[in-house]
Amino acid sequence: MTLQDKHVLITGPTAGIGRTTALALAAQGASLTLLCRNPDKGAALADEITAAGGVAPTVVMLDMASLASVRQAAQECLELGRPVDVLLNNAGIVNTSRRTTVDGFEETLAVNHFAPFLLTGLLLPTMLEVPGARIVNVASAAHAFVRGMGFDDLHAEHGYKTFREYGRSKLANILFTRSLAQRLAAYPVTVNSLHPGAVSTSLGTQNGGVMSRIVPLLIKPFFRTPEQGAQTSIYLCTSDAVAGTSGEYFANCKPVRPKPWARDEEAAQQLWRITEESVGFQYPV
Repeated sequence: MTLQDKHVLITGPTAGIGRTTALALAAQGASLTLLCRNPDKGAALADEITAAGGVAPTVVMLDMASLASVRQAAQECLELGRPVDVLLNNAGIVNTSRRTTVDGFEETLAVNHFAPFLLTGLLLPTMLEVPGARIVNVASAAHAFVRGMGFDDLHAEHGYKTFREYGRSKLANILFTRSLAQRLAAYPVTVNSLHPGAVSTSLGTQNGGVMSRIVPLLIKPFFRTPEQGAQTSIYLCTSDAVAGTSGEYFANCKPVRPKPWARDEEAAQQLWRITEESVGFQYPV
């Protein structure tokens, strides 16, 4: 798929695989809207893209830990008056201790699942008007850390475990993708999720402390570079080979089967209902 004159929205574009993906898509002619928590970093990336000969991106402030910010960002994107050809839900966090958002949700789940769920739903009406539009959700093989969503304590109020909460949020990405694909079956819009690989990025460094600096240095030799990790995101955003594929989970640019609990339709429907109620939004499909 040529990206010339295509409008691509990407969350978390200023670091790691998000930055690499944004630069690659811009180099292919895409017109980007960069949804950033830090507008200054977004502006710097936009300047870099423009200096390299790309289409000048639009920067929209987005704090994924605030549903009000998600709604405001979506409204600003809609007010651009441009069709959305690709939405790449890339942003994510992992916390080493329990934190809650301004809305009262456990932050990992809120940022990694609630926010992209709401953002996608708010932008979906304009995407339904674009034949061949694509939604790409960056999930992770970390869904193997868990055996289900843990609906009895979804917000980890009775004990917090870093890898469990992160794994649940990534499981939620896959379940969301599958449910949304079913709802979009009658529309010319696709949605797929992906595992980028274990990537050496800034993920987790927002926690501060000595360990947040030491751990990335220790594990970096075993990880992919952001350039390697971004390949499947770029593939799903651009490849003609997946133009008619929806509801799948990819790794290394190939569809793979996620764990059985990521294919649990009952859990997917329960998560959908809980999420709609939590974010106060009902999908238009």
